[in-house]
Amino acid sequence: MSFARFCFPLREMKQKKEPIAIPKTYALVTGASQGLGKAMVLELAMRKINLLLVALPGEGVEELAAQLAGLGVEAHFYETDLSQRENVLKLTDWVNQNFNVGILINNAGRGGTRSMLAADAEYVDGIVQLNIAAPALITHQLLPNLLRQKNAYILNVSSMAAFSPIGFKTVYPASKRFIRHFSLGLRQELKGTGVSVSVVYPGPMKTNADVASRIEKQQWMGRIGLVSPEAVAEVAVRQMFRRKTCILAGWGNYLNWLLLAMLPNRFKIPLLTKAVRKEMDGLP
Repeated sequence: MSFARFCFPLREMKQKKEPIAIPKTYALVTGASQGLGKAMVLELAMRKINLLLVALPGEGVEELAAQLAGLGVEAHFYETDLSQRENVLKLTDWVNQNFNVGILINNAGRGGTRSMLAADAEYVDGIVQLNIAAPALITHQLLPNLLRQKNAYILNVSSMAAFSPIGFKTVYPASKRFIRHFSLGLRQELKGTGVSVSVVYPGPMKTNADVASRIEKQQWMGRIGLVSPEAVAEVAVRQMFRRKTCILAGWGNYLNWLLLAMLPNRFKIPLLTKAVRKEMDGLP
């Protein structure tokens, strides 16, 4: 018999126990209204995780929140343009004042296919601000909140494009390379804490009609690694909870990764650029 049981009757010990209050936590998902972001939201909802949905105004995120409420999941929404620094700070201030964040998914991003000469300043700046500045600043502002939780998760959405430069996309692969390095560096920095950092590398996904058309124009090159947003979301969320560092979805993307790792730049960059160039109207 232990010392505690000897000194105190078992019934008395049970009576002295008080219920432990577990704080309610939320998963914040950016770019939550469509595509991969929406698929991740629904994947988390199936696990009955409370949600904070962030999306551009007019993209139907309010209706998505109502749909989740009908499924018995608590969901709040926030509409804003994350390419503007002041909007990011207002968002994170609202979150920190009202919610405990246990999961942060930086999904919002912007791509496109244009030559640097044809692109305007707004196009270039939009990719840099949304794909690089916004996820870095959101993570920085919410990190103290995440660290307060016993266990927390950060999932950053990169791309297979992070593994090679590509002409006529140019800024986009570079922005996704930033996400890769940012995630791996932060994961190392947070070792020994309860916060895990993962990065997922989706390949081509037909998230809307415009993207589907551009993928088809690339012909067979565009279809290698093609996976649905729902399939990517399921793998990404499952592997995130397993605290995996780097996440790929679908055998085609493992093949893509292997080829990109093995091929020298002098071969792969022209090959990828030729495929991407076919997306552009008026070009063969």
